[in-house]
Amino acid sequence: MSIELGDNRYGKAEVRLFTVTRDGARHELTDLNVSIALSGEFEATHLTGDNAQVLPTDTQKNTVYAFAKEHGVGQIEAFGLLLARHFVTSHGPTRQARVHIAEYGWARLQLPAGAAPHSFARTGPEVRTAEVIITRDADPVVISGISGLVLLNSTGSEFHGFATDRYTTLPETTDRVLATEVSARWRHQPGRDQVDWRTSFDETRRHLLEAFAETHSLSLQQTLYAMGERVLQQRAEIAEVRLVLPNRHHLLVDLRPFGLSNDNEVFYPSDRPHGLIEGTVRRTGVAESDLAW
Repeated sequence: MSIELGDNRYGKAEVRLFTVTRDGARHELTDLNVSIALSGEFEATHLTGDNAQVLPTDTQKNTVYAFAKEHGVGQIEAFGLLLARHFVTSHGPTRQARVHIAEYGWARLQLPAGAAPHSFARTGPEVRTAEVIITRDADPVVISGISGLVLLNSTGSEFHGFATDRYTTLPETTDRVLATEVSARWRHQPGRDQVDWRTSFDETRRHLLEAFAETHSLSLQQTLYAMGERVLQQRAEIAEVRLVLPNRHHLLVDLRPFGLSNDNEVFYPSDRPHGLIEGTVRRTGVAESDLAW
């Protein structure tokens, strides 16, 4: 029997980084979770326990903190590019570096006299994300994203004409609540590593929301495509959009036992089980990525 080592990588996961930028009395916050994964010439540590080529994960963690001080954080895509390039160019055995960053939002408190200069509140479960992949002798791959974005249309959604069999009990409907928690990731065009990341993220998020609100939905699949299509129509720097949309069912409560009607007014929000709709919308001619992103 022949045995060999397959693909492998290692790194430091979930490095928590919080920074305060102090401009007089007015402060700015960044709140990040940074994960690093390196791959390359690391066979020896697996096969013989020889660690000569291994850059300790503790060193990777320290690099995150040092770079935050030396370079600032700025936009998370730019910070990820800075870190990934450093590991590929400074450590010979490393052939590829992946940096994944999640950014947690904070909003300045609003006081009667105006915005508080140094008091904040978390903005909720919505998280901005970025993943950067730097491979020697290849274009950078930059994937921006968002997770935890909960959206709901109280009408304008139908679901009917679906396949049935002897186990089908779901009634058809021409008016339902459509709710989901959006996880979206969008891959930037190859070679685009000088993008205005803040504007690109804000505008992409806006187009996702507008497409959700403006689409009269006959299925959540149709809504998914409309959201991805809108982004690609409006943002030239993006090559493809991948969306994961769980269907957060809102079940109409049967009030007839109490002598009451229910004209789409009283629902039971059910978190599980839920439908799960996934799909990628890409530009024609853009090669399907072989990356597990």
